[in-house]
Amino acid sequence: MNLLLKNIAKHVTLTEQEEERVLLLTELQTFKAKTILLKEGDICTQSYFVIKGILRSYTRDENAVEHVVNFACAEWWMADMYSYLSQRPGQLFIEVNEDAEVIVLTRENQEKLYSEVPKLERFFRILIENSLIANQRRLINNLTFTAEARYDLFTKKFHSILPYLPQKQIASYIGVTPEFFSRMKARLLKK
Repeated sequence: MNLLLKNIAKHVTLTEQEEERVLLLTELQTFKAKTILLKEGDICTQSYFVIKGILRSYTRDENAVEHVVNFACAEWWMADMYSYLSQRPGQLFIEVNEDAEVIVLTRENQEKLYSEVPKLERFFRILIENSLIANQRRLINNLTFTAEARYDLFTKKFHSILPYLPQKQIASYIGVTPEFFSRMKARLLKK
């Protein structure tokens, strides 16, 4: 749980009592690879802070083709933010890509923490702002960058987990078909 407290300490300073409250209202859980933590259409009632392993969020189109929205590795948070904040049915699946150890924070307990440890409202506001910025940058990059440039950005952002990700999921994240991705990688290796 120290990793969670270190993550929080990057943005706000908690007292020992506040740290104890955080630890009391969160729960450490382990999940095997392929475990579905959230299904499309469900209401997201918890967020996940990754201690180790990899989580993946994705959606499916009308042809059941998966489109990867994001990955979360150690020290990253993951939730279907639309559903988590609105408490309406979501559009994302969240799946464990690699066996994972995560800290689970329920929406109900997050609200308790806001009341009991007001500094955490600032902490989560900063996280949401950073997420908004990252999502806007990704959208602009997807609209304006070549597939090779998007792949280069991906390798820099996810360098620590790159060897553990299936090529099909990487292709999906950067917005290309697996076949195109294979050809593109072959061209890049020749350079």
